[in-house]
Amino acid sequence: MSLTKLQRRARIKKRIRKIISGSAAAPRMSVYRSNKQVSVQFIDDNAGKTVLSVSSLCKEIASLEGSKSEVAAAVGKKAAEVAIAAGITQVVFDRNGYLYHGRVKAVADAARENGLKF
Repeated sequence: MSLTKLQRRARIKKRIRKIISGSAAAPRMSVYRSNKQVSVQFIDDNAGKTVLSVSSLCKEIASLEGSKSEVAAAVGKKAAEVAIAAGITQVVFDRNGYLYHGRVKAVADAARENGLKF
């Protein structure tokens, strides 16, 4: 019996999370994408807290027009700006079970270009 898409992604996500973990010095940058939106969270796994979050629903980004990949790149840029303003320069990237392709890659590339190291 084959797996559903959600079961497959959950299995991949579990495999990734065994390896990576965020800390106060280098929080985990977790990317979530739905059919229309993209969001990024910076998570300190030691404390169990979300430090920062940025979404495509933010006023500045929601007003942008363009493809979903362009909006995802804007989310990555905004996430990097907010993180650097909060004193976060080093992160651990968590693709959250998604393939490193398309919108997930656009978020990561934009964050790297704007100063985040991972």
